[in-house]
Amino acid sequence: MNDSNYRKIFHGSFIIVQRIIADLEKENISAVVKEQTGTGLLKSVYGGTNSDYQEIYVHEDELDKSLSVLENITQELQS
Repeated sequence: MNDSNYRKIFHGSFIIVQRIIADLEKENISAVVKEQTGTGLLKSVYGGTNSDYQEIYVHEDELDKSLSVLENITQELQS
């Protein structure tokens, strides 16, 4: 996603990514999730690691609002 209007705001596990996406949607923020797999093939069929690493990208027009949502989630998870 180089040279685009989208900025990465988070990378991590599938479960946390799903939580962040849900909260972003509540604020009418559209996000793009990029899954980091080696080939994009089913790992259970073709082998490989069982990584569920994902990245979240948002349009730069929604960056500030998205970072605020992310900060709220981070604070909630730390308490």
